[in-house]
Amino acid sequence: MAIEKGMKGIQKAAVLLIALGPEKSSLVFKHLKEEEIEQLTLEIANTRSVSPTDKEKVLKEFYDMCLAQQYIAEGGIGYAKDLLEKALGSDKAVEVIGRLTASLQVRPFEFVRKTDAAQLLNFIQDEHNQTIALILSYLNPQQSAMVLAALPQDKQADVARRIAQMDRTSPDVIKDVEDILEKKLSSLVTQDYTIVGGVDAIVQILNSVDRSTEKHIMETLEIEDTELAEEIKKKMFVFEDIISLDDRSIQRVLREVDNNDLAISLKGSGEEVQNVIFNNLSKRLATMIQEDMDYMGPVRLKDVEEAQQKIVNIIRKLEDAGEIVISRGGGDEIIV
Repeated sequence: MAIEKGMKGIQKAAVLLIALGPEKSSLVFKHLKEEEIEQLTLEIANTRSVSPTDKEKVLKEFYDMCLAQQYIAEGGIGYAKDLLEKALGSDKAVEVIGRLTASLQVRPFEFVRKTDAAQLLNFIQDEHNQTIALILSYLNPQQSAMVLAALPQDKQADVARRIAQMDRTSPDVIKDVEDILEKKLSSLVTQDYTIVGGVDAIVQILNSVDRSTEKHIMETLEIEDTELAEEIKKKMFVFEDIISLDDRSIQRVLREVDNNDLAISLKGSGEEVQNVIFNNLSKRLATMIQEDMDYMGPVRLKDVEEAQQKIVNIIRKLEDAGEIVISRGGGDEIIV
């Protein structure tokens, strides 16, 4: 298979995943939509061989794109162009920047993400809740968590709900908010609507706040919007996060877990999660679970997710009962 100048993006993606190998490619697949996985799987299946030269070209292009995206995030397009010119030459830098800005949305509010959370709070706490929600949606979860936790309690749940229910925001609205913040980043905003916020965004933020703030927000949402609260709750602690628990907590959780559910849940988990689980089981039980996994063969993704959710529900129940502690970014006090 030859790498041509007009090669389609999906073909390059297939070559990249082949070059990365099965283990790393499987991690990439976890972040893709079902239809994207199907398209890539088909493309990979139709790719009979990749020459070392072709592989090197695709990996180099991928590296250049990642480098450009990092520079843009750090200081904008001008800053990225200057650094890339030094690293790649003028023509190549223009080519990479052009390809990147044509295919990726450069996130606005870069200046906000570099601001201290305490200063940011003073800057935005008197803004409308929708404005606060929009800004927090663009920050990293830890920074958003600090601001959300410091907001008055009567604002917290409303801002959280607005983030969760946010879908697409017009560039004009983003520009207006940026004007309010006396910064002009409109040159980084394309005319396409920008996807921001959503349930995943508020989940990341709530996973980083202290337990009391999270509890207050969730209790308020359960009263005001039961369906949204349930949707958020399901994603608050994902199965893979079990590796963040200490051994004693994992052993307490495993005492409540059905062995069949455990075997099914581990079929869809990575090696790190499996090792943590097996290390907290007796040798006899670990061997039995491993044999069950081997004998059951392929398992539907839906069944794996259901089994993992059962275990997550047990973890949340034990945390609420105070029997285990989930480590959080907000600095819960642990009394020993």
